[in-house]
Amino acid sequence: MAISPEEIKKIISQQIHEFKSELTAEEIGLVVESGDGIARISGLPSAMSGEMLQFASGVFGVVFNLEKDLLTAIILSQHTTVREGEQVKCTRRIISAPVGPALIGRVVDGIGQPIDGKGEIKATGTRPVEILAPPVVDREPVSVPLQTGCKLIDALIPIGRGQRELIIGDRKTGKSVIAIDTIINQKAENVICIYVAVGQKASDVATTVKTLEEYGAMDYTIVISATASDPTALQYLAPFTGCAMAEEFMYGQGKDVLIVYDDLTKHAKAYRMLSLLLRRPPGREAYPGDIFYLHSRLLERSAKLSKAIGGGSLTALPIIEIEAGDVSAYIPTNVISITDGQIFLETDLFNAGQRPAVNIGISVSRVGGQAQTKAMRSVVGKLRLDLAQFREKESFTMFSSDLDNETKAQIARGRAISEILKQDKHQPRSLADQVIILYAGVNGFLDDLSLPKIKSFEEKLLSSIHREKKTIPDSIQEQKVLSKEIEAQLRAALAEFKQDFTGDMNG
Repeated sequence: MAISPEEIKKIISQQIHEFKSELTAEEIGLVVESGDGIARISGLPSAMSGEMLQFASGVFGVVFNLEKDLLTAIILSQHTTVREGEQVKCTRRIISAPVGPALIGRVVDGIGQPIDGKGEIKATGTRPVEILAPPVVDREPVSVPLQTGCKLIDALIPIGRGQRELIIGDRKTGKSVIAIDTIINQKAENVICIYVAVGQKASDVATTVKTLEEYGAMDYTIVISATASDPTALQYLAPFTGCAMAEEFMYGQGKDVLIVYDDLTKHAKAYRMLSLLLRRPPGREAYPGDIFYLHSRLLERSAKLSKAIGGGSLTALPIIEIEAGDVSAYIPTNVISITDGQIFLETDLFNAGQRPAVNIGISVSRVGGQAQTKAMRSVVGKLRLDLAQFREKESFTMFSSDLDNETKAQIARGRAISEILKQDKHQPRSLADQVIILYAGVNGFLDDLSLPKIKSFEEKLLSSIHREKKTIPDSIQEQKVLSKEIEAQLRAALAEFKQDFTGDMNG
């Protein structure tokens, strides 16, 4: 059937009207210089600071410096993947991290990409890795304790939800162990945990993940790994990526979140390396002048939010490694001044068998005491006094063996309490267990026991009370208060158990 000229004209006219041009205008830049994870680029006049760039090889970078004729980007991959003369495009996206519940239980790299071999992560969205910290009007005072499970810390250096408590000490003194034990202890506390490993060996991160899996902690934990072999850019971005993931739970779901930065010393070194390669002026110890601002804008994002905006919290445990106990070095003093207290671990105490090796005199919590439970607070008052008297009078025993009975009693009490504050790794104690054994210590039930017997006394006491007097720990755990009735029951149970324990020893 022949088509008339009018119909042909009509068809052509319709196709012309329906035709849509696929042409778009794009800015294309060229890599002028590339090396050591840094690329200098020309020809992207509208690029934004912090914007993601895509190289022709498929690799991504982030705009770090904006100069008159060039911009400088850090490469989010091995530095050999980008070559001079390569084309670069803007993505119009500020560097962001994937967020959402799908990340829980996974191990990701410094920008949130999975590295655990468990497949793709179906994130619910993305958040910029850098945002402003919540203003004062959106915050409220720290009022809920974050139980670490460590008797010494929960009793003497308590941490509250929304606090920033620094863990500081020499290499191999147990800093990471405290943080990991705190994560393990959140199993029944309804706290989402994020562990950020910066600059560590891949084998150490794998060991940490295995430990968390063994204790069931990966069910509520995200691990971000930027190892020493990863590009410097990923080591720099990892803590900010972790913070963005935490904020999704804090702001979006009103949850309590714990984030561990292990450690910010290596993070500072990664930033120093980037800054020197970017030709930024070096300052003290060759760190750039904004190193303090780098860590302050990260840690200030930790907060206890007001109920008007969800009431969530973000608790930060940054870790700092020092050398030869020098807390007055540049990075340690910076982070100490930003945080709300510090837990100081000493090599000498560690070598002497004190676990955790916390120096109680230097360690302090400037906020957490306000969040401490009434049950713990009622026991801790005597504990601090007994330890202070013990430290003061123990030195006299080196010069004189002729001591009065009161001094001998104070020294015996102090030694017993020091012994019960020791704790093996990965064995966090519940609030009730801590209150029970500390109550026994400050009320003299351990004074006449030899130090080797105290650990056995603790284990058997707690086992006995949970088996035969279960209402005591259950009441303390639920009410968070040591009422007069429960205290009377506890004292009677302690006296009964002490009699049986002493009888078994003598028998």
